[in-house]
Amino acid sequence: MAGVNKVILLGNLGADPEVKHLEGDKVVANLRLATTESYKDRSGNRVENTEWHDLELWDGQARVAEQYLKKGSQIYVEGKIKSDTWQDDQGNNRKRTKVRVQSFTMLGSRNSGADNSQGGGQSMPAQNSNPNTGMNTNSSPAYDSGENDADDLPF
Repeated sequence: MAGVNKVILLGNLGADPEVKHLEGDKVVANLRLATTESYKDRSGNRVENTEWHDLELWDGQARVAEQYLKKGSQIYVEGKIKSDTWQDDQGNNRKRTKVRVQSFTMLGSRNSGADNSQGGGQSMPAQNSNPNTGMNTNSSPAYDSGENDADDLPF
């Protein structure tokens, strides 16, 4: 049976991209993305949970991230889970799980987060992927406020 390895995230960068230029004109960018969900607990108090995700972008995407993204930038990401294993200097087995980005969309206005001189909602699919897999920049990603109010339904 075939499996599916698909990740979709919408969040804000916790730091500027860490970009490395490698041999053969290869570029890799590592990003830390925070996703926050909020809800009301049984007492009616609003609770926020933030998860941090390590993202990895290569070549063209890494160059775009280096140029346009900075701490606080809001992005929509599609990718897959990738795990690296190695032994540290003390011989301990280590494992790191990250998201290998296949496409991303820069969100927000020109002045929020990234210095996006081309306007908000710019999509950046992976170079070797189908360009139709990127998010439609004419639509907004779904937003769940955490409240179930039928009057707020989008249809």
